[in-house]
Amino acid sequence: MDKYKKLASNTIIFAIGTFSSKALSFLLMPFVTRMMGTGDYGAADLVQQTVNVLIPIVTLQVNSAALRFSLDKAKNKADVLTVGVRTTIIGFGVFLLFAYPISLIKINDFILGDYIVLVIAFVLVSGFRQLCQQFVRGSGYVKLFAIDGIIATATTLLFTFLFLGPLKWGVTGYILAIIASDACSVIFFVITAKLYRYVKPTLKEKTITQQMLKYCVPLIPTVILWWIINVSDRYMVTSFVGSSANGLYTAASKIPNFVILFSQIFIDAWQLSAVDGQENKRERRRFFSRVFRVYSGGVFAVASALILACQLITKILVAPSYYESWKFVPILIIATTYSCIVNFLASVYMAEKKSLMALLTALSGAVTNIVLNLVFIPKIGANGAAIATVCAFLVVFITRGANTRKYIKINFQLPIMLCETLILVAQSALMLLMKGGALLYIIEIALFALMIFMNIRPIQELAGLIINKFLKRGRKN
Repeated sequence: MDKYKKLASNTIIFAIGTFSSKALSFLLMPFVTRMMGTGDYGAADLVQQTVNVLIPIVTLQVNSAALRFSLDKAKNKADVLTVGVRTTIIGFGVFLLFAYPISLIKINDFILGDYIVLVIAFVLVSGFRQLCQQFVRGSGYVKLFAIDGIIATATTLLFTFLFLGPLKWGVTGYILAIIASDACSVIFFVITAKLYRYVKPTLKEKTITQQMLKYCVPLIPTVILWWIINVSDRYMVTSFVGSSANGLYTAASKIPNFVILFSQIFIDAWQLSAVDGQENKRERRRFFSRVFRVYSGGVFAVASALILACQLITKILVAPSYYESWKFVPILIIATTYSCIVNFLASVYMAEKKSLMALLTALSGAVTNIVLNLVFIPKIGANGAAIATVCAFLVVFITRGANTRKYIKINFQLPIMLCETLILVAQSALMLLMKGGALLYIIEIALFALMIFMNIRPIQELAGLIINKFLKRGRKN
């Protein structure tokens, strides 16, 4: 299959699953923000984000190795999953020894020990779900991966409505709904992909454990550094301002997920194409450059539309007590945009198995984020955290963009990217300064139209690939 068509095909399949799972956060926001106060919502988010940073440490980020090595046709897939399961179980056993010290963590009015049993269950179940997801995706079961996204959406909705509605379990119910949904996903993968057939008492390739750990262990600090860039600001907002302020900031951070929704659909498919096929350097450069232009153009266009509509979206998605959170949204959208751009460059490191360089480039952003959070949050509150995150991702893009040229010289078309960035900055500044009125929206619409005009060709290219794929599939049927 032509590599562009294969990318379009995989993008469609991942869109089905990813759209449903990512759309979940928007579907739940009106209900969750009405059932939980800003303080409870902020606490629930901190529990979830704490688990998100514990999982790569506990599992040694072995799910990334499961994806990369299951994509390698020369590797025995049973060996790959067996190593993944063993690593996860052993890591969880070690984690239990440290559960009590972790429970002593306290940040302002948030006490992690109140939820330590949930944290333990969350780490185990979600760790296995991530392992199953990545192994299934790397093994070519992309349709099962998509179906799981739909099932996860349905079960999370069901459990959340049950636990927060009739049962009124608050923070506990919110977290327990995610755990229960993840457990359903694990069961689904085990049955449909027959994963039990891949777990063996012995390994055919004795060095596979060493190879996988050599690949994934350097990714642990990388994932932690990304967590620092993306999430540490919520802990600092809680520390300096309180859980209620973090609740508003968390609600605001959900809206930029529309950008991530578009990005993740593409990235899930792109990672398979980035690894698959080893053309000559010139052809790879042309392929990566062309795909990057289409991808970045789409990301910037979605971001521009979101800034234009951020007040309306906030009013629709959250309870009235959360409406002020819209003020954090425009800057967070810019941060998320560059997060998506940086994620594209991560595919270069994945294809080249250069996990150490992924770590070093992420480190530059993490240091920037921590320093600027300490400077900005005490002075300007939660928007200071958003500005720090923007700066962190810009630093990572610069360092990663320069470093990846050693492997693939992607043509970023920097003048176009600079103009796109300036449009987003102008939209954000106008939204925060003018806050409302007809003149504001006339200017915002004009800037959005300019963004679309700049990216009309990449958008047409992306739409053309997908539409052609649908037409061909229709003819076959």
